[in-house]
Amino acid sequence: MFLFLSKLLPLLLYPIGMASVLLVFAFWHIKKRPKLARRLILLTVLVLWIPSTPAFSHWIARTLESRYRPQEIPQAQAIVVLGGATASQLPPRQWVEVLDSGDRLLYAAKLYREGKAPRLILSGGRIDWKGPGTPESTDMKTLIETMGVPATAMKEDPSSLNTRENAVNVKQILEKEKIDKFLLVTSAIHMPRSMLIFQKLGMTPIAAPTDFWVSDREMAAATPQARLLDLLPEAEQLHRSSLAMKEYIGMVIYRLKGWV
Repeated sequence: MFLFLSKLLPLLLYPIGMASVLLVFAFWHIKKRPKLARRLILLTVLVLWIPSTPAFSHWIARTLESRYRPQEIPQAQAIVVLGGATASQLPPRQWVEVLDSGDRLLYAAKLYREGKAPRLILSGGRIDWKGPGTPESTDMKTLIETMGVPATAMKEDPSSLNTRENAVNVKQILEKEKIDKFLLVTSAIHMPRSMLIFQKLGMTPIAAPTDFWVSDREMAAATPQARLLDLLPEAEQLHRSSLAMKEYIGMVIYRLKGWV
């Protein structure tokens, strides 16, 4: 039940969810309190417009991505890769496909080929009520094998359904394999919450973030024309803002649960 509620309730706090709630209240009051209704409609527009702008989405993403900057990656005993980057091979897909966060797989394979660690631990299950499919860990393994990483160098955690379970299950694997030093690979916006969860369980991961949305150049060298366009709404930016907000909401929920 917690898993379902953790997916459902935050939807009301995302821009589209908040806008929907505001519109319901606006239409409820439109006859008896038209002035209030107009204000609610205006607020709805702002709730959708502001997060839809590149200016806002870049800013909120940057607040997360800047916490763990790229660094020289040291040698480690393992590379832990968190799921959320694949779509299972279900019709009409001819093969396992990568999602927007597929850079996690590319980067993990790159680190392995560079000799940063001799093994990969792939963590991610598949929520059954969200649809069929093989565990994310299996899908990740299928893809990473094509990048030159042998199956014998990869171990799966196929049952984790959220980041907390990722950490709990990975810890069991690490203890069994007597691994202390490991790299943690996930998207840059997801890294702050992931690090907090792993550290809360007594682990000391080395952050290896990837899938950065905003480059230093984009932030520093924007032209006046680009800055003007940054104030106009885009559907993709609304999606990205929502994902960044998801991370902050997740931190609050996990803190209330005592997980971070």
